[in-house]
Amino acid sequence: MHLHDFWFLLIAVLWTGYFFLEGFDFGIGVLTRLLARDRPERRVLINTIGPVWDGNEVWLITAAGATFAAFPDWYATLFSGFYLPLLAILVCLIVRGVAFEYRHKRPEERWQRNWERAIFWCSLLPAFLWGVAFANIVRGVPIGPDKNFSGDVFDLLGPYALLGGLFTLVLFTFHGAVFAALKTEGDIRHRARAQARWYGLAAVALAAAFLTWTQAAYGNGRSLPATVVAGVALLVALVLNRAGREGWAFALSGVTVVAVFAAVFLALFPDVLPSSTDPAWSLTAAGAASSPYTLKIMTWVAGFATPLIVGYQAWTYWVFRKRIGTRHIPAAH
Repeated sequence: MHLHDFWFLLIAVLWTGYFFLEGFDFGIGVLTRLLARDRPERRVLINTIGPVWDGNEVWLITAAGATFAAFPDWYATLFSGFYLPLLAILVCLIVRGVAFEYRHKRPEERWQRNWERAIFWCSLLPAFLWGVAFANIVRGVPIGPDKNFSGDVFDLLGPYALLGGLFTLVLFTFHGAVFAALKTEGDIRHRARAQARWYGLAAVALAAAFLTWTQAAYGNGRSLPATVVAGVALLVALVLNRAGREGWAFALSGVTVVAVFAAVFLALFPDVLPSSTDPAWSLTAAGAASSPYTLKIMTWVAGFATPLIVGYQAWTYWVFRKRIGTRHIPAAH
């Protein structure tokens, strides 16, 4: 394996890890309006991710930084061509983080209600836009011979991309509902499990459409097993959720997220960003990579830092592993 192939694999792992963790994070944000019936229940849902949401976003920073360092041409074309949707995601992540921290700083009803709405919308929009972005990455976008994006924002809003966005939104909401059932107690736990059933069924329908389209139009022999695993894992997660096996249901919903994005990256390789204008102008892993010396230095740094980051985050989840309920919420909040 060449170093540029290794770094394509590592970046795929980083993005997939981000969506596994931030997926249920976004789902919880969406469920603050769809599942919670009152402010204490919204507080319960927020507290399920309170100790970990900012750590989950470290994966995004690392994935984007690694893309910039390992594949500068990919980064430049991707982040310039997808400027508006990525800016919208960035603004949402900033506002969402502020909302988590500021919501309880003042007791006024209007203050708290507005920040809660910000959490909902700034979770829903990125969950949708990330699906749109990665659907466009695997489908290809207009790229000229100079490696520059030659289209406009409307080129990113085709039927396949919109289907991808709707699929990730519903999948992440299902992932979040299963996580909520795993992390809460009492009535909200049972309602989370009931809602997860309906989101899961919707995700199955959307997965059948999106994954079939992806495999038929852009897939290959490498992506087919991941596509099958995604479908099977989603169905098993539904069965386990119905049986009340919340831990296993969450594990399988996570496997679904991982397999979906594995299928996307496997369908994409050896390209990193196909050109819909002319396949000869597509960006490839070999052509868009940094120098071998740069990749070698990055490999040593990643080999040292990655186990530390993963170990610390695993320890954080272990410390905050217990269930919470409305009885843990002070009356003033």
